[in-house]
Amino acid sequence: MTQPAAIVFSDWDGTITLQDSNDYLTDNIGFGVERRKELNRLVLEGKMSFRDSFDEMLRSVDMPFEECIQLLKDNVKLDPGFAEFYKWTSENNVKVIVVSSGMKPIIRALLTELVGEEAVQNIEIVSNDVKYLDPEGKKWEIVFHDDSHFGHDKSLCIKPYQVDGHPPLFYCGDGVSDLSAAKETDLLFAKAGRDLITWCEREHIPYRVFDSFKDIHQCVQSVVEGTTAINDLIQNKF
Repeated sequence: MTQPAAIVFSDWDGTITLQDSNDYLTDNIGFGVERRKELNRLVLEGKMSFRDSFDEMLRSVDMPFEECIQLLKDNVKLDPGFAEFYKWTSENNVKVIVVSSGMKPIIRALLTELVGEEAVQNIEIVSNDVKYLDPEGKKWEIVFHDDSHFGHDKSLCIKPYQVDGHPPLFYCGDGVSDLSAAKETDLLFAKAGRDLITWCEREHIPYRVFDSFKDIHQCVQSVVEGTTAINDLIQNKF
């Protein structure tokens, strides 16, 4: 198999989507925005694991799972720049891997809305999943990807690609679910105004700010085409 020209790992919620679907469910169906923000603060300060905070969030959502999916389809918008970016990657031997702490059925449903069923089949999704607790799916719970305190340690799916002579590796993220992956690639894209930047500043993790996938597209394309060095794209080098 031909080695990819680059590999782009991307968070899903708040990165490819404009809103975080899990936050949307928690804020509108679950215990609300105030408690959610408090849990995020505790995670950022190292006083609570992401796994425990996320589990508490989703347990507060009392709605059948299929209704959750429909609610999100109706309200969560996707970054319009991602469809064009994905088209470019598929034509230029760039691999895209969605790495998410969200649940696979929700990701597939929303991604299909954006790029279509055929494209979804070609995008690898590494995420948590869902388990129905009754035949109708009225009661459900998240199934975590691994036993780590993240629930899904995103670094684990990146490490196998960190071999000698590997192509450029990129990670795109926005929040507390991305902390485990922030140090694992050649360039981290961190979304403007979000918690991931707060953490990177505190921990002195190099990153480049992005507002939309149009920014990411421009940067990745310039590296693949050899017009820009990755090190020149890092805005915050510490």
